[in-house]
Amino acid sequence: MGPPWSQERSPEESLSTEWSRQSTRARWVLLAVLLCGLLIGCSMLWVYIFRNCGPWTCESPVCMELVNHYLASGNRSAAPCTDFFSFACEKANGTSNSFQALAEENKSRLWKLLEAPGSWHLESGEEKAFQFYNSCMDTDAIEASGTGPLVQIIKELGGWNISGNWTFFDFNQNLRLLMSQYGHFPFFRAYLHPHPAPPHTPIIQIDQPEFDILLQQDQEQKVYAQILREYVTYLNRLGTLLGSNPQEAQQHASWSIVFTSRLFQFLRPQQQQQAQDKLFHVVTIDALQEMAPAIDWLSCLQAIFTPMSLSPSQTLQVHDLDYLRNMSQLVEEGLLNHSEIIQSYMILGLVDTLSPALATKFQEARRELTQKLRKLKERPPLPAYPRWMKCVEQTGSFFEPTLAALFVHEAFGPSIRSAAMELFAEIKDAVIVRLKKLSWISEETRKEALNKLTQLQVEMGAPKRALKTEMAKQEYSDIQLGPSFLQSFLSCVRSLQGRKVRSFLQPFPYHRWQKSPWSVSAYYSVPDHVVVFPAGLLQPPFFHPGYPRAVNFGAVGSIMAHKLLHIFFQFLLPGGCPACDTRALQEALLCLEHRYAAFPLPSMSSFNGSHTLLENAADIGGVAIAFQAYRKRITERTGELTLPNQELSPYQLFFRSYAQVMCRELISQDPQDTHSPPRLRVHGPLSNSPDFAKHFLCPSGSLLNPSTRCKLW
Repeated sequence: MGPPWSQERSPEESLSTEWSRQSTRARWVLLAVLLCGLLIGCSMLWVYIFRNCGPWTCESPVCMELVNHYLASGNRSAAPCTDFFSFACEKANGTSNSFQALAEENKSRLWKLLEAPGSWHLESGEEKAFQFYNSCMDTDAIEASGTGPLVQIIKELGGWNISGNWTFFDFNQNLRLLMSQYGHFPFFRAYLHPHPAPPHTPIIQIDQPEFDILLQQDQEQKVYAQILREYVTYLNRLGTLLGSNPQEAQQHASWSIVFTSRLFQFLRPQQQQQAQDKLFHVVTIDALQEMAPAIDWLSCLQAIFTPMSLSPSQTLQVHDLDYLRNMSQLVEEGLLNHSEIIQSYMILGLVDTLSPALATKFQEARRELTQKLRKLKERPPLPAYPRWMKCVEQTGSFFEPTLAALFVHEAFGPSIRSAAMELFAEIKDAVIVRLKKLSWISEETRKEALNKLTQLQVEMGAPKRALKTEMAKQEYSDIQLGPSFLQSFLSCVRSLQGRKVRSFLQPFPYHRWQKSPWSVSAYYSVPDHVVVFPAGLLQPPFFHPGYPRAVNFGAVGSIMAHKLLHIFFQFLLPGGCPACDTRALQEALLCLEHRYAAFPLPSMSSFNGSHTLLENAADIGGVAIAFQAYRKRITERTGELTLPNQELSPYQLFFRSYAQVMCRELISQDPQDTHSPPRLRVHGPLSNSPDFAKHFLCPSGSLLNPSTRCKLW
């Protein structure tokens, strides 16, 4: 032990010791506070980084609806790297059809609007659209009117010995009435379209008629005979519905089908006309009168295109002059020997044309014929559409300005339009970047292409003219509704034809829309150099401002890029880009053709690779360019979203969204369709995308991760 004094402390020493203890405790408390603050700060920073750099899960109502749509339309058990079409499109009861589903949803929106006119402030004239729709839905009144309105029309055409006395028959007078007053074109079609070169003056085009009974020219004779029998049965049914006895109706039906068959023999397939470089001929009315004298061409065309002022020197565009010559000779022979055959052919064709506005029995007969013809053509039956959908379609055809304004107000507000325009600007920028990097294009052609993009116009949503409600006051002034629905229908037919002609006669400083605003079809117009994206396309599940960007870029972004590439189709045609590296371009196109030909297809599907080459090129470029734009967008702007219950990264969601818009039923390919079958429209572009293979971890050499890719875009 030490000395005693060493164990005793003075009061000053005790105070110092206590102060030291408190100071140490304070330091520990301060250190603990700092550590807690650091932990909280790091946590907040991590949350901020995660929320702004990592993908959020979008759980808004629109996103949850999209999740349900995806879950209902895809087969998650399919392997993405070998069958992405099934992964995105197959469902338990077949294959989803995205565009058809969206088109029907748009019509459903119009239906709800037409069913609630009291919620809208209608100007004078606009209410006619609602009145027409209501009269279309009033099936009791339509049934009660029976065949009376139709029989009255037949009397105005001189009668018909199958349904009453045949008082007179003036062939050209009846033909003028059929085409100008009733919208029926039995021997040829005539319509206006703008000249492809400025100032885009209107041109009258004469084309072949459309026949329901036709299949491909090389169709088996046995199947063709079955089609003829079904059509005779249908025409026979029309005759009996008009009051004829079965024997007489059968005779007139047989006459009509024989005459139709002879006209059909004069037709030449469009491919044959193209091969002979005779897609159309430019002739005057006077010259056509000499070549096909049975038709009074000047008076007929003047009746159709009133108030145009026509003369014998008026030039026309005619498809297939040989058909018109042979048709004229057949008509002359018929008028000389069997005028009742021609009258039956014209009247039965008129009844068929007007069947949508007639009583239920006429519509059922038409529907049964359609289903039987589809079965013989090995196509799936059409679904039974409800009455309201047919009435919405008819109302939309006749009163498009009114329905366009209602649809845009309901489904395409300023925020949606702004988001769509922003997306288009980003896609357009990506196309410019891609053009600057193309290896096969010459500098001269590159400048030409960039100049085309600079001058390109875009229409988004609806034509400005259709949204001016005051236009309805003028456009519907000549429509007289009632007393029967058929009379209302015909008044609308005449009004619409007159509106079309008057629109061509007026100075038109902007693009004439080829689709309704609620349509789901985008397009590029060559004469006006404008791309059009209707409001009906820019809807869920393809587009919404609240969606993850991957969805909008993958679906509508790919469509936008595809349509922009249509501008450059001429460069891909033989001789279309003489200053380019022709060898490299042709190698890329040949690579595409071989790639698509190597894909497996269901036995019911077939396609001509050279026939679909340009659209295949646009599909491949569309996906690549949209993905490039999307990657740039999420690099520059943080805060990406993804969808719950999908287990897809944003990049994977991009490709899932692209495939969704391509979902279609697998049916036999239309020979005139320039697009590949839907499965190829998914697998072709994705197999050419290294980004798809990267983000879905596809093994090298798998179907959608081949060892080589086509270097076109």
